[in-house]
Amino acid sequence: MSGALDVIAAVARRTWTVTWRRPVVLTFSLGQPLVWMLFFGFLFHRFPLADLPAGYSYVDFLAPGVSAMTVLFGASQAGIGWIRDLHTGFLPRLLNTPASAGAILGGKILADVLRLLLQSAAVLALALLLGARMRFAPAALVAGLLCLALFAAAFSCLSCAVALRARAQESMATFVHLVNMPLLFTSTALVPHREMPGWLAAVAGVNPLTFAVEAWRGALLFGEAPSVLILILLALLAAALFLLALGQMRAAAALY
Repeated sequence: MSGALDVIAAVARRTWTVTWRRPVVLTFSLGQPLVWMLFFGFLFHRFPLADLPAGYSYVDFLAPGVSAMTVLFGASQAGIGWIRDLHTGFLPRLLNTPASAGAILGGKILADVLRLLLQSAAVLALALLLGARMRFAPAALVAGLLCLALFAAAFSCLSCAVALRARAQESMATFVHLVNMPLLFTSTALVPHREMPGWLAAVAGVNPLTFAVEAWRGALLFGEAPSVLILILLALLAAALFLLALGQMRAAAALY
């Protein structure tokens, strides 16, 4: 058990080091949501929303949505670094050591999730500077944060699986754009259910980003903990995509 924890910690440290030395992904995944927060916040701050109690503004509604959007954008790029590790032979050599493949992937995902949560907090800090109001109820905040972390883990695993399958930077760029925008605009990150056409509201109701956004928004604005069902669904999604990424890791290592 201690050996697996050592592997997780070592891979997490390396992932953070690589991110710090090559901050392109970090800059893009954080910079774009910050711009969206500014533009959408200023453009629509006077628009009343039926889903919010009196006194709440669109900026209050938007802050948790863009915070979760930051997680989506960052998670979708989590696997890009492993394409380089494949081509240099680092990842195949690592997988041929006695270290567990699950522990290696776990360390990578742990580092990415913690980074994404910090980026999400940076967006919330900007929202507070813009005048957003939030209600920090500890129990609800922890549960909402858990939902956000599970969502981050799920899509980081998906990004790793796609990267290990595609093994090309160009393919990952296509994946990022094909996943991010449809998920974002078919969720409640920017617009509430009541403001959507019926068919779009139905799609948003089964969108994983909506699950994370609604859990996070309920915790931050109303001090409400997410339902157990949402936690279970996000946990199952994260577990399934972890297994998918693990299978792609082993397949990729066998080819190098």
